[in-house]
Amino acid sequence: MPPQQPGFMSKPLCALLAGTSLVQGFYLPGVAPIEYPEGARVELKVNKLTSVKTQLPYGYYTVPFCKPEGGVVDSAENLGEILTGDLIENSPYDLRMRENQQCKMLCKKPLEQADKDKFRTMIDDGYLVNWIVDNLPAATKYVRKSDGGEFMYMNGFPIGIERNGKYYVHNHMKMALKYHSSDQFEGYRIVGFEVEPHSMVQATRADPSMPGGVVAMCQEGAAAQLMDIDLYSEIIFTYDVSWEYSELRWVSRWDNYLKMTGGQIHWFSILNSLMIMLFLSGMVAMILLRTLYRDITKYNELATAEEAAEETGWKLVHGDVFRKPRFGKLLAVSVGCGVQILGMSVVTLIFALLGLLSPAHRGGLLQSMMLLFTFMGVFGGYASARVYKVFNGEDWKTCTLMTATLYPGIIFCVFFILNLFIWGQKSSGAVPFTTMFALLVLWFGISVPLVFLGSYFGFRKEAIELPVRTNHVPRQVPAQAWFMQPFFTCAVGGVLPFGAVFTELFFIMSSLWQHQFYYLFGFLALVLIILIITCAEISIALTYFQLTSENYNWWWRSFLASGSSAVYVFFYSCLYFNSRLQIDKVVSTMLYYGYMSIMSLLFFLLTGSIGMISSFFFVKTIYGSIKVD
Repeated sequence: MPPQQPGFMSKPLCALLAGTSLVQGFYLPGVAPIEYPEGARVELKVNKLTSVKTQLPYGYYTVPFCKPEGGVVDSAENLGEILTGDLIENSPYDLRMRENQQCKMLCKKPLEQADKDKFRTMIDDGYLVNWIVDNLPAATKYVRKSDGGEFMYMNGFPIGIERNGKYYVHNHMKMALKYHSSDQFEGYRIVGFEVEPHSMVQATRADPSMPGGVVAMCQEGAAAQLMDIDLYSEIIFTYDVSWEYSELRWVSRWDNYLKMTGGQIHWFSILNSLMIMLFLSGMVAMILLRTLYRDITKYNELATAEEAAEETGWKLVHGDVFRKPRFGKLLAVSVGCGVQILGMSVVTLIFALLGLLSPAHRGGLLQSMMLLFTFMGVFGGYASARVYKVFNGEDWKTCTLMTATLYPGIIFCVFFILNLFIWGQKSSGAVPFTTMFALLVLWFGISVPLVFLGSYFGFRKEAIELPVRTNHVPRQVPAQAWFMQPFFTCAVGGVLPFGAVFTELFFIMSSLWQHQFYYLFGFLALVLIILIITCAEISIALTYFQLTSENYNWWWRSFLASGSSAVYVFFYSCLYFNSRLQIDKVVSTMLYYGYMSIMSLLFFLLTGSIGMISSFFFVKTIYGSIKVD
């Protein structure tokens, strides 16, 4: 990870954060280490070329690198790898366990003008090469001066560099592989893979004893000539291999990649979020224990006719407080989708804390989230049915169908349109239409039936019993003060949930858009708990203030109060784009804002649902505590 890039999603209140270290030492069952005998071939695979400037991955062999003699063979990929644009293929590199190599020639290729243009474009766009050995990504080690010379690792290495208008290709690789051996097993396990790229002009001489009859000679140091692609009509690729014993055990080999950056910032984030939550908890506690207790006691006293005539406050709207809101069906659908997202988030984090989402499984996190969202459809259908039944809704089939298709359909349409633009760029990030079809099968074949199943159980149950009856004639809502207007309350309500997560959001976005590893799931679990509590409390507080001003239209307001934090998330993504990223291509910009819009929509549904459900049970509780004539 480059020094200027701080970290991905926030990776103890000790018990939870123990999960972070657990993730680094315990992997998915079935991921067994490979023991290589001395001299055994170690396969080096190549993955996509990536760039933080374009966000468009490309296949390794789109650039004129050396190809294996038997042809390029793709590795089998899971759904998550395909969606993230991974393209893992074989390579011509010949690595042997504990056999060092010096200036081994890979191939000599002619440099046509089209090849030179391709190299220039990829170097200008800052593309990185990604290699894999024994499921470990190639890392480039660098010294972080700001941390007192501590070594840090960057995932991948640059194709080349540009200096003063000249382009130099990295055509000589120094590979440092680390292995571990023990009396407990036979052979050697690979525990480290570092690459140091160099640009040089190699000489060649004939050697009939070598494959191809040619051997390369590499000159290093100040006298070495750099490989300027404008000066030469051919390029030679060579590599060094050095093996080194390491005391690092196989289960800990990912620690260098997952090394926590900005640990103090994470703790500051947690403390900041806790202070917000404690402030809100104090405010809600004051409402419940002091104001509400006083109100309920007063309302339950036998009032004279004069006192009853002078009653003010939230008791006056008891005949309208559970009146069906406008667009009640859409609210029920939104709450159902929010519950589905919440269920997916909680279960994903539990799996991550238990170490079941190993970084060795590329695409495993995304694939798990998609499958869990699919299976959480049963809870989404159940929640939307229960809310819709409170509104005495009759059109349950439409409500259920909207729960299953409305928001997933919006997300799929945005994703499909973006995919067409990526496909137009001939990027490996374009999802094949066969995978698109698989996603549709997952959606309509599994998710939709599960939503209907959950909805069936939700509608079969008796409706939630409400403590007060709704009047036939709606009560007139008095004029509201400026600070009780919907825009102001939503703007205030969204600030606090966003404030609880914005530091963690920075690390998540750095992982998404700057290709950094994010594995601080202990912190993220804490932040999710704080977010849930904060959303619930801010919605309860604002709903109470609204009812005391005799405004009973709280259903949508409670959803939007906490859900408006998604607007702040989107504004933050705009700020991040302008301050942290160097994206200047139109398709890349569309890609960024398209995916951040999807992320903001998911956050809106998640936080809004938490706020509305919490407010509903709060209102149900307080009106169940008073005597109503």
